[in-house]
Amino acid sequence: MLAAGPARADPLRVASFNTELSRKGPGLLLRDILRGDDPQVAAVVTVIAAARPDVIALQGIDYDLDGAALNALAGALAQAGLDYPHRFAGPPNSGRRSGLDLDGDGRADTPRDAQGYGRFTGQGGMAVLSRYPLAVPEMRDFTPLLWADLPGAALPSAGGKPFPGAGAQAVQRLSSVAHWDLPVDAPQGRLHLLTFHATTPVFDGPEDRNGLRNRDELRLWPLYLDGALGAAPPERFVLLGDANLDPADGEGRHEAIRALLADPRLQDPRPQSPGARAAADPGHAGDPALDTVDWDGPGNLRVDYVLPAAGLQVRAAGVLWPEAGGSVNGIDAETAARASRHRLVWVDLGG
Repeated sequence: MLAAGPARADPLRVASFNTELSRKGPGLLLRDILRGDDPQVAAVVTVIAAARPDVIALQGIDYDLDGAALNALAGALAQAGLDYPHRFAGPPNSGRRSGLDLDGDGRADTPRDAQGYGRFTGQGGMAVLSRYPLAVPEMRDFTPLLWADLPGAALPSAGGKPFPGAGAQAVQRLSSVAHWDLPVDAPQGRLHLLTFHATTPVFDGPEDRNGLRNRDELRLWPLYLDGALGAAPPERFVLLGDANLDPADGEGRHEAIRALLADPRLQDPRPQSPGARAAADPGHAGDPALDTVDWDGPGNLRVDYVLPAAGLQVRAAGVLWPEAGGSVNGIDAETAARASRHRLVWVDLGG
């Protein structure tokens, strides 16, 4: 419990959650939310309502042009006692057709040939829900940025030639889903949400296309803070989202996330949970208490992050992951697992 006092303003709870609210076709997520009997949707609503974030960045939620699915989810949350009048979802790269063979398998226009993996435009997009106004007209959207245009980009090659070809690299965007700088006007002052969802660094070949892309998706943020992609954001910001990369375990170029965590302009509150600690895999190199996802195969990893700017005051942090037989904020382990393989990560910020 946080101590209350007249000289201490209420904290701002900021959260990130890969809900995995993605379906195999357009409109199916909206159908499942509106029916009111989908077990996963109900579990996602229960988890978010229990965490009660003031602002939450969502990943893995299907995008539609009218925001119908996001509005329906907000309606379900309102019925659970949590009102988010301010919402944003922009068109992601996931499912955006390229018409080219971007993965080098000799076929064009498959889900892996979209700008970001997706069976349809908008599958597995991103969104933000907020109790406070979002300054959407002032946001910076890096989603259209070409991978080749990122300073110092490490593009894949095979046999000394661009992979899968120069034509593909000329149109390939960096973001597999999106990169946004979205300001929120909270009572404590304007806060910039630097949010993203990076590709998984697997499912490729020796050219390491996905591993290199994941690394550069993470590198975008230090470059933005450097001012290399236009004006740098003000000092009040939080970097949050699904990096799909653990500092020590699993596959991928671990140095990319380690460099981000070590950036002096950021702070890592190291949110933990009893469930992650109890579910540690044998041979785990990193601290298992910090893990945020429960995957088959690679095992439990830390891939979801909420990293406030160094100058912000962190009052508390955590991961909503109960251990078997226990509960956190009234959520049991079964409900958390039914919602998503990922767990909600939150940080409380002071004024």
